[in-house]
Amino acid sequence: MLDKWALKCLSKPSQWSARQLAKTPLSANQVTLFGFGCGLGAAILVAFNQYQGALALLLINRLCDGLDGALARVKGSTSAGAYLDICCDFIFYSAMVVGFAFSAPEQNALISCVLILSFMTTGSTFLAFAILAEKHQLTKLHYPNKGFYYLGGITEGTETIAFLVLCCLFPDAFYLLAAIFASLCFITGLIRLYSGYLTLKPLANIGD
Repeated sequence: MLDKWALKCLSKPSQWSARQLAKTPLSANQVTLFGFGCGLGAAILVAFNQYQGALALLLINRLCDGLDGALARVKGSTSAGAYLDICCDFIFYSAMVVGFAFSAPEQNALISCVLILSFMTTGSTFLAFAILAEKHQLTKLHYPNKGFYYLGGITEGTETIAFLVLCCLFPDAFYLLAAIFASLCFITGLIRLYSGYLTLKPLANIGD
């Protein structure tokens, strides 16, 4: 819901940073993988109740996630890079939830299962539509810098990061925060399922 606004606000700083990084030998994929490593480190720290360190690595992960795409647009974007980026993001999100489940299993394990199910709901409707939108050559109207057709919703990347930051700042409230966010994810999944179906329904089969 907030991704379009957040991307607009961060566009100029990320472009400037990408131009500076472009002067180095670093590739966009290397930035992606470094950020992914930081994200997994954040999940591990959460599991050991080291929330301040986890928050620091989480923010580095998100910084890298913003820079890798901008750097790719400077040096030349690839489908492989877009694929790597989205895979790392989805694994990172789920790893953070698993970290919270390990941090307090008696309190967090059950709601973590529900939360990951809600992530699967948003993720599957998101990616399935992206595949078919590419097949039918649908235009990326709202997110032109994305590597694929971006189907929005209530809980997008910006909201997910805000949720994870709040969980690191207030770990004792994880159950309540996760319950609220999972509910919003399920609503987002239903919205994407319905709107995606209506968008694709009138289109003729291509290549079937």
